[in-house]
Amino acid sequence: MRPLPLAIAISLVAGVAFAAPPVKTVETAKGNVLAAANGMTLYTFKNDKMGESSCYDSCATNWPPFMVEGDAKAEGAFTIVERKDGAKQWAKDGMPLYFWIKDKKMGDATGDGVKGVWDVVKP
Repeated sequence: MRPLPLAIAISLVAGVAFAAPPVKTVETAKGNVLAAANGMTLYTFKNDKMGESSCYDSCATNWPPFMVEGDAKAEGAFTIVERKDGAKQWAKDGMPLYFWIKDKKMGDATGDGVKGVWDVVKP
């Protein structure tokens, strides 16, 4: 087997993304909150522990985790939490991040305060 020419090998490595999560600030009825690139509001769960998600099964159906895609790396306040199944989830300041199934469009923040344990993430 012949080795790849150096220029091709470099271009393959350069094409891999190693960025923190694509988040932005979005205006909502709750004020400015953090949202994923798709504009959907991000939440934290008070029953989680730093660096550990406790939202699985029906909880994760209603509150889908904000999953890490590709080879993205932790950066600044954004860290990566490993879930029980080995999947990777984004966290901010150590707290895992989630979406709320009832938010339908950018700017929705209807999950804030649900059951007293869900909070929007402020920038």
